[in-house]
Amino acid sequence: MNVVVIVADQLRPDHLGHEGVLPVRTPNIDSLAAAGRRFSRAFVANPVCMPNRATIMTGRWPSAHGLRTNGLPLDPEAQTFPRVLRQRGFATAAVGKLHLQPMGWPFEEFQLEEIKQAMPLLWEQAVSRFGGDFVSWEDFERHANESVVLPPDYYGFDDVALTVGHGDRMSGHYIAWARDRGWDPLTQAGSKASPDVYPGWGQVYESAVPAELHPTRFVAEQAVERLTDFAAEQKPFCLYVSFPDPHHPFAPPAEYWSRHDPADVPLPRTFDDDHDTSPEYVRRIAARRGVPHEDPTMTWAPTEEQFRHALAAEMGSIEFIDDAVGRILTTMADLGLTEDTLVVFTADHGDVFGDHGLMLKHFTHYRGVVRVPLIVSGPGVVAGVTDALVSSADIAPTILDELEAPPLPAAQGTSLAPDLRGSEAAHRHALVVEEDQPFGLDGLAGPVRIRTVVTDQLRLTEISGHGVTELYDLAVDPDERDNRAHRAESGELLAAGRAAMLTELIRLADDSTLPFHAA
Repeated sequence: MNVVVIVADQLRPDHLGHEGVLPVRTPNIDSLAAAGRRFSRAFVANPVCMPNRATIMTGRWPSAHGLRTNGLPLDPEAQTFPRVLRQRGFATAAVGKLHLQPMGWPFEEFQLEEIKQAMPLLWEQAVSRFGGDFVSWEDFERHANESVVLPPDYYGFDDVALTVGHGDRMSGHYIAWARDRGWDPLTQAGSKASPDVYPGWGQVYESAVPAELHPTRFVAEQAVERLTDFAAEQKPFCLYVSFPDPHHPFAPPAEYWSRHDPADVPLPRTFDDDHDTSPEYVRRIAARRGVPHEDPTMTWAPTEEQFRHALAAEMGSIEFIDDAVGRILTTMADLGLTEDTLVVFTADHGDVFGDHGLMLKHFTHYRGVVRVPLIVSGPGVVAGVTDALVSSADIAPTILDELEAPPLPAAQGTSLAPDLRGSEAAHRHALVVEEDQPFGLDGLAGPVRIRTVVTDQLRLTEISGHGVTELYDLAVDPDERDNRAHRAESGELLAAGRAAMLTELIRLADDSTLPFHAA
């Protein structure tokens, strides 16, 4: 059997049509969900791009695989599910955004010094393993200025066509593809080239890039080419398809830009959250409503108008991705591959996107950020929806199990094969989400270490060294409005959450290094 893994960047599951929350049209992804197993409670191991992408590859939590924060490379020798399949004779290819190595944008000297002082062990590890002459294979400027041929067995992939960056102004192998077609993304894309930039937030604009030259189209075309080659070779294959959208900037091309009127976009139920019980740093974010953070990746509080324009544009980008997914699924059907191919659809993380009146991610573990779509379709998969508690770390073990390949020896996730066959047995009773940030923000000095545990009953979040605790009773407060951490009557619930977190953290301790002598 073959496998096609499709990953979107920063996509919430309730921003897809089949969840029935938004007026977004995603018929192709919806058809995949209808034919396959949809996991309604799939959570990230980390709500940040690079750490969770490495988790999808390795089946390990970031504290174990080592890529704990953006800007570090995953160990090039790491055991990944494509590498296991490659060793089993599979053809392996990846198209789109891998983000397993840094894309560039180096820190200032004072920032590096802050990291060195605040996180000396992480600093020493990074410098000793990746310092000196290390050059990222996924660096934006490198791809913009030279033809980059990746080494064979790049994390298990022998054939890679990269997009590097965000939005429509991208690098990677995409830039040569676009230039060959008479288009230069560096000078003809981005907000400065846009015919229509929303003045309330520069991360929302109409892309000047024609749809046929957009990174989303590049990913779809590259995927179709490889599927065609695989069918001709009649060799089992692993194809990893990763769209860089709908991550901000929200910049769909013209035919997708005006599909949704911002006035028709619904507000989330919790948009007006007063944050009376939220941590102080969250209240400070909410108090600056309408003022985007100077760092475009950071969580901030939009006005209703800013939110509506952002979501209208994002839904256009999502519909563009859905059309691309439709091309891939149609190609598989036309080539006779559907009946022998496992298809996995997921995202690297979510986005708070208006919930609690906030936008984006980082430093918040609200459900919109930590829950992701996870759909598995293919031979023997029982169609339906399951509320099993699952993690991004379960994806790699599941793929290898379904393809009858050897398991990853150090994987911490577990196979979802029983769930795919319709089992209702509990997969796990608690799940941990990690986040490690070298920097802080107003009211939360860096470095910041956040750990969250989710169970059927609760969500507990602790920020180490800051005295910050969040506790939500999901049975009565599924929207996570009321932080009960500091109430005497919640002592039993808090104890249950801390016991679950302790148990999971012990289970996730990295035990991959074994002794070879008794003493």
